[in-house]
Amino acid sequence: MARDDLIGGALWEEYSQEVQKRMNQPTNMGEITESEAGQNRLIIADFGAESCGDAVRLYWLIDPKTDEIKKSKFKSFGCGTAIASSDMMAELCLNKTVDDALKITNIDVEKALRDNPDIPAVPGQKMHCSVMAYDVIKKAASIYKNVDMESLESEFIVCECARVSQDTLKEVIKLNKLSFIEEIIDYTKAGGFCKSCIKPGGHEAKDVYLIDLLNEILQERTAEENARKIIEAKGEGRFESMSLVQKIKSVESILEEYIRPTLKADGGNVELIDINDENSALNILIKYQGECMSCSMNTTTTLAGIEDMLSFKLKAPIKVVVT
Repeated sequence: MARDDLIGGALWEEYSQEVQKRMNQPTNMGEITESEAGQNRLIIADFGAESCGDAVRLYWLIDPKTDEIKKSKFKSFGCGTAIASSDMMAELCLNKTVDDALKITNIDVEKALRDNPDIPAVPGQKMHCSVMAYDVIKKAASIYKNVDMESLESEFIVCECARVSQDTLKEVIKLNKLSFIEEIIDYTKAGGFCKSCIKPGGHEAKDVYLIDLLNEILQERTAEENARKIIEAKGEGRFESMSLVQKIKSVESILEEYIRPTLKADGGNVELIDINDENSALNILIKYQGECMSCSMNTTTTLAGIEDMLSFKLKAPIKVVVT
């Protein structure tokens, strides 16, 4: 399929390589039939997003003894972004228990599609195409558990039209450093329909509005920036001046937020082993885990990416050493 068949050519460069690959060659698209089930239980769940007209069907083969999802496939009826998101969603479910699959969020799907932890996988106006993931997973889990979907609802929904939760909205605003209501609508489609959830005064009263969440996070952002400036003015907070415990915590937080999600999406991980000073450089010793151990890029592209991210975030000369 030509790339312009899926999306406008002008937007193509705003999509991650992972999204582009899964648009054209989804690895988990297909169906599962009863003939494949054997001793496992086949679950088929459908969900349609009123916010954009896309729909997805999720297939699970579940071991009833362990509740583990042994096979996960999907069919998607929608745009290329919806196909890529559904493909990643099905993959993230694989080999998890049903309860663990319920912990997968729309943000997890989008993060797993990123090439760079700091760069969104899709343009803002297409971000809403991953919002079906949580709902179809919840639908499949409710069928398996023989309960209503509502009983599995663990998130507070702010926008009923687009089914976007408070936690998702906060994470999207923080992750993408959004500053305007229009950006929130682009990224999530929350507030793009009846508009009642944007601010007080709409046709339906809400407990929480988008403007409340945005103002809360903008205030937090301002406070953090002011605190950072004070620390910098005092000459404190420099990585080189931290204690070993502080350095470990700083490196761990960066690995957890920016590095591990990408590695885990491919079945790998990384462990921090030690930090030491040698030859006027800060050496960070790591150990690969899972698929990363045998990956041909673990001493080249992957290693360089980890080193660049740590150097950028810590604002210090960093050398990453694989043990």
